[in-house]
Amino acid sequence: MEIYEFRYPASIAVGRRAHVGVVGSGDLEILLEPAADGQARVRVRTSVDGYGPIWKTVLDRFFSRFPAIAAIEINDFGATPAMVTLRLQQAFEESRA
Repeated sequence: MEIYEFRYPASIAVGRRAHVGVVGSGDLEILLEPAADGQARVRVRTSVDGYGPIWKTVLDRFFSRFPAIAAIEINDFGATPAMVTLRLQQAFEESRA
């Protein structure tokens, strides 16, 4: 198991907490909550070792489009980059509803 932490500048406030996905075979869970410091902070816990550069690429791409001011925890069990992006978008949309 590995843990990665990332920070991004952010400019879009989120209104409430969001929880999407489940931790299970080939999936992941995202917990998102508003942050007060004007940044996006992401902590990834993954069962797949050695994928730090891929996580960085996926998150860089997401936050270039959705700079959410949020604290995000991702609990991964082997999800694909496409699933990560989908779940992040779902959490972002849910937090803004």
